[in-house]
Amino acid sequence: MAFIAKNLEYTGGSLISHWNYVTTDTAAVVDTAGYFNAASTMLHVGDRIHAEVDTGGTRAGGTFRVNANSGGVVDVADMTTLTATDTD
Repeated sequence: MAFIAKNLEYTGGSLISHWNYVTTDTAAVVDTAGYFNAASTMLHVGDRIHAEVDTGGTRAGGTFRVNANSGGVVDVADMTTLTATDTD
């Protein structure tokens, strides 16, 4: 798949912006350099993208950190996965 701009939502922040993003793409696809290029004018190094990925398969949630944005090419670090235990 590809980045879907309407699925990227600004949620706040001043020095570091926070974003929400939902996609059917896997974390490995989203992590690919260039995936967020269409949002390069909005995303800055250090921003956090809180994501729900692989919504059509084995869903996962976590956070990507924008670690580079130069010349319109955006790169994010691997997703830090959020885990939860449901003991009931």
